[in-house]
Amino acid sequence: MKKFQLACNGLEFQRYSIPDPVPTGRQILEAAGLLPAKNYTLLAILPGSDFEDVRLKETFDLRARGVERFVAFEGDRVFRFCLNDRQLSWGLPAIQGDQLYQLADLPDGHGVFRDLPGGTDELIDPAESIDLTESGVEQFIVAPKPVSYQIFVNTRPHIVTDSAITYEELVQLAHPGANDPNVLYTITYLQAATQPPAGDLHSGCTLHIKQGTRINVTPTVQS
Repeated sequence: MKKFQLACNGLEFQRYSIPDPVPTGRQILEAAGLLPAKNYTLLAILPGSDFEDVRLKETFDLRARGVERFVAFEGDRVFRFCLNDRQLSWGLPAIQGDQLYQLADLPDGHGVFRDLPGGTDELIDPAESIDLTESGVEQFIVAPKPVSYQIFVNTRPHIVTDSAITYEELVQLAHPGANDPNVLYTITYLQAATQPPAGDLHSGCTLHIKQGTRINVTPTVQS
């Protein structure tokens, strides 16, 4: 029996086995219980994490290639994106930030960035969802993470060294020493790394930031 790993609609792999070491795409899908096989797209993850389409009638020599991991997606539509000049395929209209990080196999201190024109690369947060349906091919690169971030709290610049900041920390940045139980704070944000990138932050919650995130902290006295 030849063992392999397969993930369906994501990167959560499970182990399976198949008697034929040179199975067809159909046999691989059926061995994983994905029926009918014609409803799925199958991709092999090659050494180096490149992706390769595997058609239903195409044989795939697991012994010769040393390939033991596959990703299957329900449906036949595939979205393309580039990660460090590797063209990859994805069978869903969006990919999660943590899935990009998993595919990138990052060294310590590095992150995945959206490669934007003009040198304004944007760090992808693991909790972020990236839309792959927009025109063009999304470009991602791996680079060292910034050691600090400049954010604006009530229009004033602040330098922070973590990509996540709590509600309580933002209150203290805006109003140092604040501890009056009769004062409540409303926090709104724009251009954040979290999803959605604009909204309200509530007590006890954490905001994922990036360079230039703008935050307003407004006190209200309880009557």
